[in-house]
Amino acid sequence: MEPVDCERCGNRVLVEKNSWEHTTVQWSTDHPEVICEKYQQDPSLTQRGARIGRCSALRESIRKAVLDGRIPVPE
Repeated sequence: MEPVDCERCGNRVLVEKNSWEHTTVQWSTDHPEVICEKYQQDPSLTQRGARIGRCSALRESIRKAVLDGRIPVPE
């Protein structure tokens, strides 16, 4: 797993790509709402499994890390 910082709030996650479609994310905190305004606005985002899919800034940060070659994607 490789570290990725959200470009909007700075939350750091560990990311692994099993394919282009599948992303595994491990959070460094159990409370992203303390750091990220997006999670403060919508408490449902902190539910397990919902954190990455609904935050466009984090998704974009991960996408950039993949395109920059920082996150390998198996063929």
